[in-house]
Amino acid sequence: MQSLESSALEPTRAELKTLSRTKRLARLLPVYGLVILTVFLILLFSILLPNTFPTLLNLRAIISDKAIIALLSLGAMIPMAAGRIDLTVGYGIVLWHILAISLQTMLGLPWPLAVVVVLLLGAFAGFLNGLLVEVAKIDSFIATLGTGTVLYALALWHTGGRQMVGVLPDGFYALNTTFVFGLPITGYYLVAITFLMWIVLEYTPVGRYLYAIGANQRAAQLNGIPTRKYVIGAFVASGAMTALAGVLLAAKLRIGQASVGLEFLLPALVGAFLGSTTIKPGRVNVWGTIVGVAILAVGISGIQQFGGSFWVEPLFNGVTLLIAIGIAGYAQRRKGASKR
Repeated sequence: MQSLESSALEPTRAELKTLSRTKRLARLLPVYGLVILTVFLILLFSILLPNTFPTLLNLRAIISDKAIIALLSLGAMIPMAAGRIDLTVGYGIVLWHILAISLQTMLGLPWPLAVVVVLLLGAFAGFLNGLLVEVAKIDSFIATLGTGTVLYALALWHTGGRQMVGVLPDGFYALNTTFVFGLPITGYYLVAITFLMWIVLEYTPVGRYLYAIGANQRAAQLNGIPTRKYVIGAFVASGAMTALAGVLLAAKLRIGQASVGLEFLLPALVGAFLGSTTIKPGRVNVWGTIVGVAILAVGISGIQQFGGSFWVEPLFNGVTLLIAIGIAGYAQRRKGASKR
């Protein structure tokens, strides 16, 4: 059973050639509307807050705060490309950031080995999700919600409700705290992973197969695509991305606690859903996801600098998610109407 459907609505070059300039702009506006809105918000806040918003310090803060959310959004969009959803991106990061610390402080593992173990465990959790969805035939929303809850329970059991603290190697801290050319290194991780995912999803058979499965799994099977293998692989990749985000969160916070991490679930999903409304509307895509996270980061940063209260961020994320799902649903209906 599929939880999502994937089909792109971006205009083709052949279609654009047949349109007048005005109609061409009208056709492209929905495709790049979110990008235009992001640029508009940056300019607006830069004008209204010239001393605080358009500064290197604010850019560093945005990258530091949102790079982990962007990684989770990219992880979540991989199963979405195959028509599935993975809620463990919000629950798994709780356990993985705790284990990244406790493996070093309690078991004495060297930090590189601890990181590898966490990444492998994250990939294994994704593999279990894939088995539940593809072999047990449980809807991906229910399966990953159940798995995520179990992971969260394990985090509570492992910590006993206490913080995991200890002196960690400087090399582990450097995974998050290093600055390159004045910017946090997490931003460079994000850029590298974004380009890698873009190439894989847009220019390799793996990406084409995932999108084909998301659009119509039965048709993909009839065309000889091993859908089960690719869906399970999508969950494995998502789990590994979540584990990587957990490692970076651990290096950032320097402590592990079960109360940290769940707040990343909503913005991560918002970024992925927003990504399906831009660049390639109607289909989750890498650059759209980055734009989705960017508009969240810019909007929340600007509102907070205007004196917004602590509840502004979850309110903004929740409203934006509803709008994104509404737009995505409208785009799918319009796509269906155009086919008929």
